[in-house]
Amino acid sequence: MGKILLAGVGGNLGSEAAKVLLTLEDKSNLIFCCTNEATLKPYADMGIETHIIDFNYYDGLEKAFENAEIISLISMPFVGEKRQAAHKNVVDAAKKVGVKKIVYTSLANADDESNPSIERFDHIYTENYIKSVGLDYIFLRNSQYAEAMISNYITFVNLKVPLSNNMGNGHMAFISRKDCAKALAYALHKSKDYDHAILNINGKELLTISEFIQIGNKETGNNVTYHEVSDEENYKIFDSMGIPRTTNGKFQDGSEAPFCSDGMVSFGKALRLEKFSVFTDDFKKLTGDDQISVSFMFANSKDFQIGERHSKDKK
Repeated sequence: MGKILLAGVGGNLGSEAAKVLLTLEDKSNLIFCCTNEATLKPYADMGIETHIIDFNYYDGLEKAFENAEIISLISMPFVGEKRQAAHKNVVDAAKKVGVKKIVYTSLANADDESNPSIERFDHIYTENYIKSVGLDYIFLRNSQYAEAMISNYITFVNLKVPLSNNMGNGHMAFISRKDCAKALAYALHKSKDYDHAILNINGKELLTISEFIQIGNKETGNNVTYHEVSDEENYKIFDSMGIPRTTNGKFQDGSEAPFCSDGMVSFGKALRLEKFSVFTDDFKKLTGDDQISVSFMFANSKDFQIGERHSKDKK
């Protein structure tokens, strides 16, 4: 039987998934990959097969995948052709060496053509490409990381102004990245229980951003208010924070967010239009656990920050 391959173990999601996977699988059945040798050394010292790879480049992917039966594809953190090309590299190499199944971290409601999020296009491209080459799959359609909005909340606490964005009264079942990592680890571990499957990985409850903020105020003692702005006004807010409009732009050191504003503004519009109001019990069925609540995350906010971009664009 082939091994389980988890790539991206140096990243925010992949490192958390590695912790969980090590509790579920014998080390002899695992392959861990990332772009950094120093990150891989502790795993190699444990006897785990490791490989240095970069999804942006095809070289090395076939060798890394050749002993794997199932691999993870954690979506890259940039938007557009670069991400699609990197994902295609992974799928092509997996197909070439006989990998049976891919577990891909996708986006809630990725197949809705009326969803205006530009992030959606890369995700549905990848889903469709995996299908087109004939690989089995589990698509984990994740809701938005709660950490992103907790970090954003704290930014506006420090600015002492209302939290302003274009989300309006739309709903999202915000979920911790830690839970998304747990879902990925369990999907890899239980892959034989699923065949050509799409799982929606959602948080404990659907919330508007105003309700999300109210939970934050209750748990932290702050008094942040919400102010809805237009899409164009939202762009200007991100411009003032030094956030580039596309991932081809330069991210300012210490930037308040690791995402481009094109992605965030179109995401906020989609949320406002209720394109992300997906709410299922797929996470509970997959892992057997309840999701981490937004109130717990705010009460322990130092442990639930969005962090830095670990994968950079390649020019």
